[in-house]
Amino acid sequence: MRAKAIAHGAITIVNAIPSGLGAAMGIDLWTEALVEFGEFGGIEVEIMDAVEEDKSLAEKVVKKVLKKAGLNRLGARVKTRSNIPIGKGLKSSSAAANAIALASVKALNLNLSPEETVLIGVEASIEAGVSITGAYDDSYTSFFGGINVTDNISRRVLRRFRAPDDLRVLIMVPEEKLYTKDVDVEALKGIQEVSKKAVAMALNGRFWEAMTINGLTVSAALKIDPRPIIEALRRGALAAGVSGTGPSIAAVLNENHLDEVRELFESYGRVLEAGVNNRTVEAFPV
Repeated sequence: MRAKAIAHGAITIVNAIPSGLGAAMGIDLWTEALVEFGEFGGIEVEIMDAVEEDKSLAEKVVKKVLKKAGLNRLGARVKTRSNIPIGKGLKSSSAAANAIALASVKALNLNLSPEETVLIGVEASIEAGVSITGAYDDSYTSFFGGINVTDNISRRVLRRFRAPDDLRVLIMVPEEKLYTKDVDVEALKGIQEVSKKAVAMALNGRFWEAMTINGLTVSAALKIDPRPIIEALRRGALAAGVSGTGPSIAAVLNENHLDEVRELFESYGRVLEAGVNNRTVEAFPV
């Protein structure tokens, strides 16, 4: 009983912590999970290239799938690999949870809907302490791709859009990590009204205005340097902002501005380039 699944990352359009409403856009960075069930005497997790990271999210996802299958006594081996930096605000936890959940469901031949599979990862994320709201916006976007505006409290999708395929995303990734569990939640609650206005923009298809407003207000609340955001806009980016709770800064742009914005971001940290993702998570037996 083995299966593999690949889920993608995302960037923030509107952070959901201030108001419970969020929006995100899929990008084509990825996480792959291989899950095997058998008489292994527990759940073994290997996070390739990041052995120091906490494995509790993966364990909780697998346990939830086994519980739904009524196979609690089975053991599992989980192996993940990814090109999404961990602890950088690029939805690495959501992508990992989705990939592990779907691979587990596929390996056990469970009849679960995609939405039910997403919720497994959302609930496991809260229990593992890697998410405050369950990050339904991030998890749904990682699973289904595109641009999604969600109510993270009621776990509802308010509106879905196809992301423009011809755009590129540049991400400035500082050396430091910032985990959601360490974020100043009260500081983010203080920008609730501005955040709601950004959500309203996103619901009306004004994604890039929403992303930039969110980015500037979140950077102010969390004391993140806003200069990369402002300078990226000056150099032709359609939008720029803090992804998640940082520390990464993402910019959405047309190809003809890539060199200018990349040069800027390289003066602050490592730079990743990605395309948008409109594809749903893929799973297959191995």
